[in-house]
Amino acid sequence: MADDSVLPSPSEITSLADSSVFDSKVAEMSKENLCLASTSNVDEEMPQVEARVIMVQDAGKQEELLKALKTIKIMEVPVIKIKESCPGKSEEKLIKSIINMEMKVPCVKMDSMEEFESLDSPEFENIFVVTDFQNSVFNDLYKADCRIVGPPVILNCAQRGEPLPFSCRPLYCTSMLNLVLCFTGFRKKEELVKLVTLVHHMGGVIRKECNSKVTHLVANCTQGEKFRVAVSLGTPIMKPEWIYKAWERRNEQCFCAAVDDFRNEFKVPPFQDCILSFLGFSDEEKHSMEEMTEMQGGSYLPVGDERCTHLIVEENTVKDLPFEPSKKLFVVKQEWFWGSIQMDARAGETMYLYEKANTPELKKSVSLLSLSTPNSNRKRRRLKETLAQLSRETDLSPFPPRKRPSAEHSLSIGSLLDISNTPESSIHYGETPKSCAKSSRSSTPVPPKQSARWQVAKELYQTESNYVNILATIIQLFQVPLEEEGQRGGPILAPEEIKTIFGSIPDIFDVHMKIKDDLEDLIANWDESRSIGDIFLKYAKDLVKTYPPFVNFFEMSKEMIIKCEKQKPRFHAFLKINQAKPECGRQSLVELLIRPVQRLPSVALLLNDLKKHTADENPDKSTLEKAIGSLKEVMTHINEDKRKTEAQKQIFDVVYEVDGCPANLLSSHRSLVQRVETVSLGEHPCDRGEQVTLFLFNDCLEIARKRHKVIGTFRSPHDRTRPPASLKHIHLMPLSQIKKVLDIRETEDCHNAFALLVRPPTEQANVLLSFQMTSEELPKESWLKMLCRHVANTICKADAENLMYVADPESFEVNTKDMDSTLSRASRAIKKTSKKVTRAFSFSKTPKRALRMALSSSHSSEGRSPPSSGKLAVSRLSSTSSLAGIPSPSLVSLPSFFERRSHTLSRSTTHLILI
Repeated sequence: MADDSVLPSPSEITSLADSSVFDSKVAEMSKENLCLASTSNVDEEMPQVEARVIMVQDAGKQEELLKALKTIKIMEVPVIKIKESCPGKSEEKLIKSIINMEMKVPCVKMDSMEEFESLDSPEFENIFVVTDFQNSVFNDLYKADCRIVGPPVILNCAQRGEPLPFSCRPLYCTSMLNLVLCFTGFRKKEELVKLVTLVHHMGGVIRKECNSKVTHLVANCTQGEKFRVAVSLGTPIMKPEWIYKAWERRNEQCFCAAVDDFRNEFKVPPFQDCILSFLGFSDEEKHSMEEMTEMQGGSYLPVGDERCTHLIVEENTVKDLPFEPSKKLFVVKQEWFWGSIQMDARAGETMYLYEKANTPELKKSVSLLSLSTPNSNRKRRRLKETLAQLSRETDLSPFPPRKRPSAEHSLSIGSLLDISNTPESSIHYGETPKSCAKSSRSSTPVPPKQSARWQVAKELYQTESNYVNILATIIQLFQVPLEEEGQRGGPILAPEEIKTIFGSIPDIFDVHMKIKDDLEDLIANWDESRSIGDIFLKYAKDLVKTYPPFVNFFEMSKEMIIKCEKQKPRFHAFLKINQAKPECGRQSLVELLIRPVQRLPSVALLLNDLKKHTADENPDKSTLEKAIGSLKEVMTHINEDKRKTEAQKQIFDVVYEVDGCPANLLSSHRSLVQRVETVSLGEHPCDRGEQVTLFLFNDCLEIARKRHKVIGTFRSPHDRTRPPASLKHIHLMPLSQIKKVLDIRETEDCHNAFALLVRPPTEQANVLLSFQMTSEELPKESWLKMLCRHVANTICKADAENLMYVADPESFEVNTKDMDSTLSRASRAIKKTSKKVTRAFSFSKTPKRALRMALSSSHSSEGRSPPSSGKLAVSRLSSTSSLAGIPSPSLVSLPSFFERRSHTLSRSTTHLILI
């Protein structure tokens, strides 16, 4: 298929001509040429005319348009200069500038072309408002070279307070204003004419050649020079449907066809018109790539099918092709596949063609340095230097040669963590970021007698150098490309996602780069008396600052990588391309990012090994002990900080799980101690038999019951869909309100039961809450001791044992008999159903706010009456207070209130229930 768009000659249809030349004269005109109509220059260049708007047919009947016109006071008008031409040729009109002209004449209406002659006067600069750009009136006005706009132009100008724009063609709307389009691959002239006309009606500009000024390429195929240029420039490549759909939305105000959400629906997928086959991949990887092919607009067939356009080859496993490929078949490496997905466009195949490798790279380089050629001495010297360089790289390589078994056993754990299976340190410093662009000052000198201390110091330097190279690889190959602006196809990841993944990696790199430089200087100028411990003491504070933010959120970083890799094919392709590079050692990004988590323990082990080989009289002995201590403090700080972070995360999980959980539960000093599943044995805090979850914090107790009905889901700000809350908040109780913890003895009718005697600040009597534990992993005795210990800590008492009492179940009428029987479950179900039916058939459902007001007034009136008899309140939960001791009106408990005041209300059997 030919690339060049089929365009008729200018004499056929002028709308198909490259409009860039004419439009650029208007669009690129400097603001100096814009002036008011009242200036003297304008008076000299053109006669005095009036700006006027003419409403054609249905446009004059729309009240919204007429109101909008009243707010528009200025119109852009071109200043025409007539260029003298040769005799016999028509005069040429040129637009010298655009001016703003005040609209003083009211608009007029025109119903047919018969009225056009009376309205067409040189005294007026007319602009016609037409609602239909396809009827005969529009065609007649267009042939008469009239200035035509659509209703959306009027409405947008009125809304933005802008003057009516000048356009050399009919302008219906401005949804493609400032867009420059180029077309390729269209063979049908009629289709191209229609598309170009619609683009002009929406304010777009057309160019014949695809260059850097083109904002969008509209392609009907994925071949040709224009397509390749657009891919290289990163120009969005669109389907023709993009123009048609934009025209369908022409009447929407403030609509722009270049908005990403709309435009991305019509981008040409990377594998459009491509039929792929895959060779040399595992079944799992092949299946994944076939799914990715369909997602990216392509299709796939088995290897050897003549209809295939591309054969994707795994170059590391395929030694030879099973058949002779045809000339039309592109045989490419897998990098072409992932590269096309990453830049969201079909990459050029020339750079990724598969070629059979006859000999290894090293053998090929040696053959080029063959000693049988002329100038053998020079080439022999070059070969010697090459082998020496390879030897030095092997000596310092993160992939060391196989050692003897005795040597392997002599390595420390820290060295194994940092040397084995580590990416090659083949960083090209000319391409690294500025912070990564330091090279070794000199090769490591070898003392005449290599002491054990020097050997460990050298290993410490080598592992530090390898670690710095790993960090440089992470920054250079992954972070920097993801943060670059102007990425082809748009940003691969959002800035917050990049921050979550990489965290403080650049800060860690800067610290270890300094440590590596100091170690390098120490090894280069080795002396047994030189201190290695001082180097790590020097940067101990920097390590404390940089490591905790990364280590504590490493799991979150890992989850973010997995999530983005699944949801964003371009990021998945980006990882595939970079992880295949030798700098990564064929390791994934997650495997590289775990190295900072492992590094500090590795350094501590190496310093311990170094201390063992340091003489007692060496002053570095004590310094190494301090350095090891400082590293342990850093790791302790990291662990403590991580514990606090995990504790805060647990509290957030509770808030998300419990519907209606008070916001004041979130506090920096609070941590979750234990979660216990129970069943209520009394009528409060909820009905007997209800499943209740107790969340013990270090200073309070959250009581929640299982929700009867779960509705909807929760979506976090980071677009993470959480499961719906499974629990309903009942009460948030400070531990200071718990006066006694009752351990109920085990009997035939009572198993695994306990009770809490509490005194809310708003009540005069104690309240008993009884539960049966259902958690099997936590013994009741351990739970009650834990609870008593935290209650004692809250009220500042040392004798936690005195808070717990052993009681008989009969004394408090507590029993667990028939809790799991069928009859008991049926009774609870009937009770719940009756409450729902009662509420459903209530003729007057009292609003909560009015109900609270009524309760508060009734409570105050009863306060003046004599108190009731002093019965032991064993099953009543009063209104709770906040953690600060301030009563919260939103946490009023109503059941006990109605039990005590039922004689003051109606004796109806209707129950008021708040769920």
